[in-house]
Amino acid sequence: MAATPKTAGSDPELVFAPLGGVGEIGMNLSLYGFGSPAKKDWIAVDCGVAFAGPDLPGIDLIMPDVRFIAGERKRLKALIITHAHEDHIGAVADLWPRLQCPVYATPFAAAMLEAKRFSDMGAPKVPIHILKPGERLDLGPFNVEMIAVAHSIPESTSLAIRTPLGIVIHTGDWKIDPTPVLGDKTDEARFRALGDEGVLALIGDSTNAIREGQSPSERDVATELAKIISKAKGRVAVTTFASNVARIRSVAEAALACDRQVVLVGRAMDRVVNIAREQGMLEGIPPFVSPESYGYIPRDKMVAILTGSQGEPRAALARVSNDEHPEVTLTPGDTVIFSSRTIPGNEKAVGAIVNGLVKQGIHIITDRDGLVHVSGHPRRGELEQMYQWVRPKIAIPVHGEPYHIAEHAALARRMGVKDVLLTGDGDIIRLAPGEPDVVDALPAARLFKDGNLLIEEATPTVGERRKLSFAGIVSVAVVLDDRGQLAGDIELDMAGIPLVDAQGESLAELIEETVADCLDGLPKARRRDPEAVRDSLTRAIRGTVNGRWGKKPMCHVLVVTV
Repeated sequence: MAATPKTAGSDPELVFAPLGGVGEIGMNLSLYGFGSPAKKDWIAVDCGVAFAGPDLPGIDLIMPDVRFIAGERKRLKALIITHAHEDHIGAVADLWPRLQCPVYATPFAAAMLEAKRFSDMGAPKVPIHILKPGERLDLGPFNVEMIAVAHSIPESTSLAIRTPLGIVIHTGDWKIDPTPVLGDKTDEARFRALGDEGVLALIGDSTNAIREGQSPSERDVATELAKIISKAKGRVAVTTFASNVARIRSVAEAALACDRQVVLVGRAMDRVVNIAREQGMLEGIPPFVSPESYGYIPRDKMVAILTGSQGEPRAALARVSNDEHPEVTLTPGDTVIFSSRTIPGNEKAVGAIVNGLVKQGIHIITDRDGLVHVSGHPRRGELEQMYQWVRPKIAIPVHGEPYHIAEHAALARRMGVKDVLLTGDGDIIRLAPGEPDVVDALPAARLFKDGNLLIEEATPTVGERRKLSFAGIVSVAVVLDDRGQLAGDIELDMAGIPLVDAQGESLAELIEETVADCLDGLPKARRRDPEAVRDSLTRAIRGTVNGRWGKKPMCHVLVVTV
């Protein structure tokens, strides 16, 4: 959609601006602004990460670019967290120092943020204020109500954001589950009441908009897991998202019914379970057994819950599949249940783990074999119910890839929503007054977590690493005297370069000959110019290697004059 000029004059307007989470799954951060076109108060919703793939070598996490709202932080009233998944809270510790605003979260999300801080040396102390589902918060022109919704992590919320120009519902991640194992149901009565009051816009989750029908209940998954565990002959290992406390509870209840002990394996699991116990979410569940006791428990008397459902190479399940875990091993006839879905992009890593387990004679059960996992996001039937409850004038699909968002938009139109807008990260959408439209754009690049550093997407670092992984590097150092003549041996180092060409000739020797020939062929004036020598040698080396190998490596040339 083409941008239109900003609203003229100083009349207040209400705008929505996603900085992450649109056209992708992950990295959620949304802004809401109220005021004149030139001066607004702001609130931010969520501050999450996306996980880097192989196209970003060496990068750990991807975060939204907050340079705009950091520049407006004196008018940033708050950062409000809808729930504690990493794609909604994972960037708080890194980005909060640039925002310096109060943070509001439910007790579970606040505890998760604090636990992350203690596990990360040097993480800042973030001022977190507790806001429970059902409570409201006044933030200048914004009044924000936390509405309980069902999801795959405790205490998930939608937000009803009241402003002088109307109510906006920011759904966060949600689903309809009439029989959750843990936590609240989605508050249908509250959404209906808001619909009766009149809703200007719904900013909604699109993750499962391509799936028909209604999501199964978490209780149905618990029933299926109990059946599988009760029939298993040997050990049972279950891998799931560490944050899914309801799933952990279901596995523990099934184990208890079968007189099996539960071994918890993985630091992320330990952290979440400790928080869940502190907050009373695992009442009636006996203490879990440490991995050190694993080998002393009879095979038919134990269930292990492990991290690593997404193929993470350092997680517990990956180490077990490679027979490298110091305490946990499996033997032929044991069962591993993948009580999770594979996030797009992780298929190869998960497949490698499955293959490693199969080679060990392990029986594998996934969601293709039974109802061992259910998503925490709404399918089309649930989206239709939400639109029936809320009846917004405007719908803006977010939280999804382009296909998910397009399907959500089509559904909203079928449900009779007057204005359905497709947007992208960085768009500023004026919701009111007047017809909703894209009116401006903000910087919407990405920040990369590279070790302990945050680097901007535009920096050459990642591009250089891609080149290194594709064609290696040649490093050459030469020492020249004041006449431009070699004053010592040519120093050469190569990494990622074949040792010989197709004829069996040494590439190192060819490069040394190229350097010598290039220097001999340079005019005297150019030999006395280190920069000119560097450029000439770089071109010559890359040309020689390309001619013999068919690829142009990165080339670093150091010229020293004496």
